[in-house]
Amino acid sequence: MLTDDQILAEFRAADALLEGHFILSSGLRSAKYLQCARVLMDPARAERLARALAQKLPADQRDAIDVVVSPAMGGVIIGHEMGRALGKPAMFLERPDGVFALRRGFALEPGTRVLMVEDVVTTGLSSREAIAAVHAAGGEVIAEASLVDRSSGKADLGVPYTPLIRIDVPTYSADSLPPDLAAIPAIKPGSRAAA
Repeated sequence: MLTDDQILAEFRAADALLEGHFILSSGLRSAKYLQCARVLMDPARAERLARALAQKLPADQRDAIDVVVSPAMGGVIIGHEMGRALGKPAMFLERPDGVFALRRGFALEPGTRVLMVEDVVTTGLSSREAIAAVHAAGGEVIAEASLVDRSSGKADLGVPYTPLIRIDVPTYSADSLPPDLAAIPAIKPGSRAAA
């Protein structure tokens, strides 16, 4: 099992722990950003992190999972690696029209037990949308896992939730930025348009 320091070392080694003024997928602002795509671009590192995350899941959850589902874009790589770590099929949701759905021939049999996997959870909005899409497709999300929980433990996903690491970095609305952050131009490094 990896320690929090070892996990953060993986992010630093990949230059994936960024500092500046970032617009998160939720629309909130932050002085730090974890670029999970960078930490996952090394297949060996992605495999190590996924195995560590799979080990953190309670045994009863691991045993109950039929399939891993993740939302595109950010969840695709870690979802695939979690499928490998758990020995389960992995598929992903897309939202070409703004609403998550299974495409590319992916389908769930009624009652399929799903582990939802994301890269980062901040507010839980994407997770809740993805969970609703799985339910609409006939699946049952029994738990969620992510590499990083940035919600300060506040994200309510409606299912048991296991992050690999919890990183508490303050977030701000655009109209309540501290002066030092407001003085830096904001960039949007994620894959989803700001809310």
